[in-house]
Amino acid sequence: MALTSIGEETYSARHPLLQKNKFGGGCRSSSEEEATSKALFRVVGMTCSACAGPVEEAIKRLRGIHEAVIDVLNNQAQVLFNPNFVNLEKICETIQDAGFEASLIENEANETSIKVCRIRINGMTCSSCSSTIERVLRVTNGVQRAHVSLALEEAEVHYDGRLVGHDKLLDEIESVGFVALLISTGEDLSKIDLKIVGECVDESIKTLLEALPGVQSVEFHHGTDKIISVLYKHDVTGPRSFIRVFGGTKLKATIFSAGEEGRESQRQVELKKYYNSFLWSLVCTVPVFLTAMVFMYIPWINHLLMFKVINMLNAGEIIRCVLATPVQFFIGWRFYYGSYKALRRGSANMDVLVALGTNAAYFYSLYSVTRAATSPGFKGEDFFETSSMLITFILLGKYLEVMAKGKTSDAISKLMKLTPDTAILLTLDNEGKVTGEEEIDGRLIQKNDVIKILPGDKVASDGYVIWGRSHVDESMMTGEAKLVAKRKGDTVVGGTLNANGVLHVKVTKVGSESALAQIIRLVESAQLAKAPVQKLADTISKFFVPLVISFSLLTWLVWFFAGKLHWYSESWIPASMDRFELALQFGISVMVVACPCALGLATPTAVMVGTGVGASQGVLIKGGQALEKAHMVNCIVFDKTGTLTMGKPVVVKTKMLKNMTLGEFYELVAATEVNSEHPLAKAIVNHAKEFRDDQENPAWPQACDFLSITGNGVKATVKGREIMVGNKDLMSQHGVYIPEDAEEMLAEAEEMAQTGILVSVNRELTGVLAVSDPLKPSARAAISVLKSMSIASIMVTGDNWGTANAIAREVGIDSVIAEAKPKQKAEKVKQLQAAGHVVAMVGDGINDAPALVAADVGIAIGAGTDIAIEAADIVLMKSNLEDVITAIDLSRKTFLRIRLNYVWALGYNLIGIPIAAGVLFPWTHLRLPPWFAGAAMAASSVSVVCSSLLLKNYKRPKMLDNLEICEVLVERV
Repeated sequence: MALTSIGEETYSARHPLLQKNKFGGGCRSSSEEEATSKALFRVVGMTCSACAGPVEEAIKRLRGIHEAVIDVLNNQAQVLFNPNFVNLEKICETIQDAGFEASLIENEANETSIKVCRIRINGMTCSSCSSTIERVLRVTNGVQRAHVSLALEEAEVHYDGRLVGHDKLLDEIESVGFVALLISTGEDLSKIDLKIVGECVDESIKTLLEALPGVQSVEFHHGTDKIISVLYKHDVTGPRSFIRVFGGTKLKATIFSAGEEGRESQRQVELKKYYNSFLWSLVCTVPVFLTAMVFMYIPWINHLLMFKVINMLNAGEIIRCVLATPVQFFIGWRFYYGSYKALRRGSANMDVLVALGTNAAYFYSLYSVTRAATSPGFKGEDFFETSSMLITFILLGKYLEVMAKGKTSDAISKLMKLTPDTAILLTLDNEGKVTGEEEIDGRLIQKNDVIKILPGDKVASDGYVIWGRSHVDESMMTGEAKLVAKRKGDTVVGGTLNANGVLHVKVTKVGSESALAQIIRLVESAQLAKAPVQKLADTISKFFVPLVISFSLLTWLVWFFAGKLHWYSESWIPASMDRFELALQFGISVMVVACPCALGLATPTAVMVGTGVGASQGVLIKGGQALEKAHMVNCIVFDKTGTLTMGKPVVVKTKMLKNMTLGEFYELVAATEVNSEHPLAKAIVNHAKEFRDDQENPAWPQACDFLSITGNGVKATVKGREIMVGNKDLMSQHGVYIPEDAEEMLAEAEEMAQTGILVSVNRELTGVLAVSDPLKPSARAAISVLKSMSIASIMVTGDNWGTANAIAREVGIDSVIAEAKPKQKAEKVKQLQAAGHVVAMVGDGINDAPALVAADVGIAIGAGTDIAIEAADIVLMKSNLEDVITAIDLSRKTFLRIRLNYVWALGYNLIGIPIAAGVLFPWTHLRLPPWFAGAAMAASSVSVVCSSLLLKNYKRPKMLDNLEICEVLVERV
């Protein structure tokens, strides 16, 4: 069955097979209906109904498919299915198996059931661990996708809430040997965690909280009875109400943030553990090292150490055995436990290498001392110093690594500290007068609270001013250093700084609803998302440890048999060893010198620091994939309005063509345009206010049947008259005649880089407006800098050709496409990609969203619409064009750092392993002792993290500082 229009609103009405309760000709139960999802796929390669048939049949053969409708003309397939039996990936694979390319366009379940949760994971040591967790999560029924960050020690999981819950996800992670803690779920906008201090925490607390109005559910946190999660309606209640519940008990409750407090507290706990372990290991290892390596050169001490206690067992061996044993089994227990967990899940990690290496040295030494104690003539050497020093150096390396990794997430910590710790809560009477004030914890602020902001204080939460006047420093959000005036009715953002006056602010957004929280969440998600280049490390990690173990055994065998067969001179063997011990040391050194951690940390640490630096510069980069693509960009497509221009157009000329007063004319136009988000619409509405008595809050007539025709204009019915505001295409489509004088004004506006807008009343052209949108001061210089970076610039706009060409000439862009619809913008991007370009799209409007998605890198101007920001890969918070250059330059620097990290990590292993295996020994007699190999391994991981941390010194190109100076001078002029 081949249909021709699958996207129309009346589609299901015209095709009863797609209506619910009518599949298969019979009625379905309500439970079946609830389990129905609808998905729209793009199918590339179909040419006629003969192609559609096999695709339809293949899909319908799947279990759980209710109906499949193929649209050959639009290359689409709409499928109704039961998600309990079949998932989107399986449907997509089935279409591909039928011989066509398939991709998901839309899934209705995304809006209702797909949730996102973030989970802290403790116990990961290398990329093998993170890959194992990802694999376990991805095969869990209901999980759409999962990203695990080794550097951040967190996972972000997208899952179908109808098929799996976050408790199941935590169980799956813990089933493979890791500790999992839920940080956040899809219900974050109305969820809070309370940490309970006290002895008895029972179900009565849960009952008390559930009795509060607005509380939806209460549950004890997974894995502990000291943390309670409360899901609530933030319009009804809030954290202060929950805290008060504990006032009548012996318990005390505080707000707990698994993301903020959990990350830092866990890092401190981990640091303390590694520090204490290292300290105790050092206390035991130093005497072992001295007795084995130093005291032999001090005659009288050596004489005491060589004193025979039992048969050939001397005092020095006893001391080393006694001190090395707790290091091996108590301090080094973490490596045994980590190895057990890794092997249990069918993988191998760094812990396996360390455990094998230290066990080989320790148990051979134990065998040696046992033989010495039971034999009157046995002469052997022990390697207790090898195992104990190895563990000591690795613990030191892990301590330094955790410390360094903590610094990679400084950006998030700094963002979190922008909001004040406390706030002044005001109590108002029915008339709005202040009757009292109280200082409270900033995290206890609730929606609709009124808070007092003193001069010099930070705004505690998002809201609007209800009393007072002041100036606020909003550079935290906009990057602009100038102060912004605030008075009654103006909005303020949490974290910004109040400069002078006192403000009373009514809170509208709290917690994760706030603008700052959304930025933090975006940065966190970016740091969790893997760059495609990370696949290299993930692939290597699957085979790395088994290969190293195999090579270690091979090394031992080669040297052992070479010694047995006398292939090398006895003079090569150190005085304190025999052939077997020499071979054993080579094998152990190979095992412990290899470092899978360095490979696993090479990409995520650089991405973490890079995205953090970008956030501090006002450039929000949504993850490693965006970073990787951005460094390859060689062509940028710019929108015009709000991107190259200021985005704050003003009406500069009005020409009436019919007998109507300006007040009446602008009343009709403003009533229509007030429903639109387009910058030109806002300019017209602002201009119309000049003709009203109440210019601050004018009341416009109601507009009925409002319709936005994307790329052309708007249409509505106001006071019984049909009003259309837009371009020539809109008028032509509706049969509106455009007289010659209107055409002349449009041409004149185009020559002056202005936008001409036509207004018709009841399909008669009534007036023409000329709207001017000045260029951004740095636009021309930014385009010039991009040219010097060998990046081509193209302008694609929905505006007319005359205006577009005039703007392009001013900024220095040669290639222009005007009067482009949103679909045409996306098509132009695809054409450039087909020609071999890596394309970035810079835009700010709803009509730019398709092109932003189609581009290799979508860059949204921060002052743009939410839809554009959501569709983009990079968001420029300052709305400055020079930040496009910053984003590309930062991505290039970050990927240069990633490449250097890989060169170091791979180069270290490729050079270190052969040296440890004794490749140079025949010529140089140079050996790599196991303890030194362990120290090198630890240093390798630390060096990769420190290499990534060098990105924190990033300075944007100096030429951009000159652009800013030019911009300031232009503004002053």
